[in-house]
Amino acid sequence: PDNEFEKRIRPEVIPANEINVTFADVGALDEIKESLQELVMRPLRRLDLFKGPCWGILLFGPPGTGKTMMAKAIGKESGASFLNVSMSTITSKWFGEDDKNVRGLFTLDAKVSRTIIFVDEVDSMLGQRTRVGEHEAIINTSTTMRKIKNEFITQCDGLLSKAGERILVLGVTNRPFDLDAIIRRFERRIMVGLPSVENREGILRTLLAKEKVDQGLDLKGVA
Repeated sequence: PDNEFEKRIRPEVIPANEINVTFADVGALDEIKESLQELVMRPLRRLDLFKGPCWGILLFGPPGTGKTMMAKAIGKESGASFLNVSMSTITSKWFGEDDKNVRGLFTLDAKVSRTIIFVDEVDSMLGQRTRVGEHEAIINTSTTMRKIKNEFITQCDGLLSKAGERILVLGVTNRPFDLDAIIRRFERRIMVGLPSVENREGILRTLLAKEKVDQGLDLKGVA
């Protein structure tokens, strides 16, 4: 049975069959899709053939390049349940005992066959540092923030020692350099950059595939 912290979190878990985004809906980004197939999808589906998925992946790049959409598609394509976590969710819905709530994320996910813990704007959750001369000013130093950050890092580090876990921590950020040394905890870091003209044309074709458009529309020119 779930403990009290897991019970609070379970309603936030979205089964794969309720996710309505697939890789086909994500225009272009073919190289990134193939990398994710190797790192995530195949290991999650066939644990008998793989030691397990890469436990931590960071998608980073400018806003509006499809990072969040790609994250949802990973859940759909891999058949994994999807848990969308943010700092505002944890602190507003589960105020108090914050570190136990974070621990509940991981203990609950360990009970689910395959799970993706999705952290949008992961830099806001794991904190950031900025150098001022020879000193460091630590931003977001409240007790709550420190507890959440420390417990999250502890749980992530624990995944490294648990062979066979089907849990993926998937972080997304527009500001990777704000993550400081924490960025090294993600086993793979994938840049989702601005699309080329060719990729923009592919994105347009995907978006307009179900729409009625003029047959003479020059998509390459629009791109």
